[in-house]
Amino acid sequence: MAAPLLRYTYEDYKHWKDKWELIEGFPVAMAPSPVINHQYLSVMFASEINKNLKDCEECLVVIEEDYIIDEETILKPDVAMICNENNNYITKAPEIVVEIISPSTAKIDEKIKFEIYQKEGVKYYILAYPNHLFAKVYKNENGYKKMGDFTNETIKLNTNCEVEINFDTIFKKLRRRNDT
Repeated sequence: MAAPLLRYTYEDYKHWKDKWELIEGFPVAMAPSPVINHQYLSVMFASEINKNLKDCEECLVVIEEDYIIDEETILKPDVAMICNENNNYITKAPEIVVEIISPSTAKIDEKIKFEIYQKEGVKYYILAYPNHLFAKVYKNENGYKKMGDFTNETIKLNTNCEVEINFDTIFKKLRRRNDT
């Protein structure tokens, strides 16, 4: 008889060192510190979204904050726009989640987190690909529908506070960096 797999909760998670996520009670180790392009895109998406919020009192942009879905599922989105959150952590569906895709996290971000964010009601899910300098944008309309692949376009997202994202601004420096 096989031994049962251990399942963990938020109480366990709070005491772990390093970076982890918890998906349905199972720990998922996050990769070592992200590479420069990954970190840069996180900053650029946060900046681009945040510039739309100067007159918006109820929304904030956060980077790598715990999203506590339940006692057994805690995710850490690269970037999230949260609205009307009154807790120290994200406890309700963000309006926007951005995940920067790394080869080591692609399957989790594209499949597992995709399904969790969709089920939880995250309005917009953006998958950004630093190695290819484009992003896939999905809108939750009774399930995620792909809005398109974006490299240098500007799109408007209908969130609590209207958000405009200019992908040319986000990817411009990395394009130049790759050209040298």
